Amino acid sequence: MSDTGGVREVKSAARTVELLEVLAARGDRPARLQELADELGVPRSSMYALLQTLISRGWVRTDVTGSLYGIGIHALLTGTSYLDSDPRVRIVRPYLDEASEALGETIHLGRLDGRDVAYLATRESHEYLRTISRVGRRLPAHAGALGKALLAERPDEAVPRGPFEPLTANTHTTRESLLTDLAATRERGYSIDREESVVGIAGFGFALRYDTPAQDAISCSVPVARLTPGHEERIVAVMREIRARIEGTTVGGAGAPHWR
Repeated sequence: MSDTGGVREVKSAARTVELLEVLAARGDRPARLQELADELGVPRSSMYALLQTLISRGWVRTDVTGSLYGIGIHALLTGTSYLDSDPRVRIVRPYLDEASEALGETIHLGRLDGRDVAYLATRESHEYLRTISRVGRRLPAHAGALGKALLAERPDEAVPRGPFEPLTANTHTTRESLLTDLAATRERGYSIDREESVVGIAGFGFALRYDTPAQDAISCSVPVARLTPGHEERIVAVMREIRARIEGTTVGGAGAPHWR
């Protein structure tokens, strides 16, 4: 159950959020009524009523037969509002452009969300273009440069317990191996992902320490076929400089809320 600060959780609201999270996690795989009822452990009739309410408000969509359900367009509108209203995302975006231009590689901004990292902004390399943007998507924190940079900002006791899901043959699957990696990350000041999240791609992650512990990080992703020792050295130098400049920027103005 989520932390509600001692306030009793509203079951209907919690069920609605759980349903939207399930549909969002399925991506392009629509769900049937019985699947959703079973996964959330609610009566079929209650699930049908909830789905119809959310369809009428644009949070869920259904196909022409009315038997398949997916996330609706209002989820996109709300997510876009989150990005547009976040002062830190607004401040960091120009620096992502600058890093991408300087390095010719893909640059990300991510935020820790539980055991995952959510991608908030991406500047794609002109040399290596993904067919699907990562913005709004999630990656397990143990498997990528962004997540490992952020986990390294926390004491070992705060690191999630394993075993961890492998995304590639190089992914850490035990807590012991991950902790060893995080210790090296703390010593060098940035994380390295060598084909741990995507085969053929290396990443370098840098926590942004305007929060304690850091919640946001930036990273550079590069195909391993293009990663020479000299290029790696330049990536680290440029990303360190970009991080320092971001951290030196005042975030928010007087009276701006400090989100938790």
